[in-house]
Amino acid sequence: MSDWWTYRLSDFLLFSPDTYRRLFELYNAGIWPIPIAAALLGLLALAAALRRSPREAVVLAILALCWAWVGWAFHLGHYQTINWAAIGFAGAFGVQALLLGGAALAARGHAAAGKDPVGPLSRGTGLALCLLAVFGLPALDLLLGRPAAQAAFFGVTPDPTAIATLGLLLLMRGGGHAVLWPIPLAWCAISGATLWAMNAPEALLPPAAGTAALALRLIGARASMRRSRLAREHGEGR
Repeated sequence: MSDWWTYRLSDFLLFSPDTYRRLFELYNAGIWPIPIAAALLGLLALAAALRRSPREAVVLAILALCWAWVGWAFHLGHYQTINWAAIGFAGAFGVQALLLGGAALAARGHAAAGKDPVGPLSRGTGLALCLLAVFGLPALDLLLGRPAAQAAFFGVTPDPTAIATLGLLLLMRGGGHAVLWPIPLAWCAISGATLWAMNAPEALLPPAAGTAALALRLIGARASMRRSRLAREHGEGR
């Protein structure tokens, strides 16, 4: 029996990079032109988040639909044919869809006023992550010499959907509900590990996006706690 420390991450990969890319090609061909509609929904969600009075219910509802689709159509319908873990991924994406849907119902009819404002750094990073997910990742696939048919599209494949979700949460006042963060962050880590095992050039991109979003979320939460403490101290000093 080989010593466990002699194994590399690639030794646990259940498929080859060519098989993985071929999966995307077959998947995109089977659902076309849904990726175009999903991209338009992504832009609609971004526009709703960037409004002076953000429509958080609209943003969350669109994200819920996208996470449900990816869990069902991508993970269960295709990815599980080459990776048994995709069944678990589908369950996680389903849970995230339910959480987003519940948050959308809770946000319906409630204004975002009164929550912590979105700082310029969070706003800029959130916008950048959304544009990366909708436009940047498909363009990166082309730059890496892959056929357009194998590209990863927002709303129908996991990576851009998770990255855009983090970006849109950053655009919400208060950074969105804390319960909506763990699954997208976990997927960024899982995707990074998978891409690293395949020696993909973009392997560090999903973890980097998740790390940047999480850092800004924590900074925002800390600033919110500081403001609340100062306001409480000011009120007690009267």
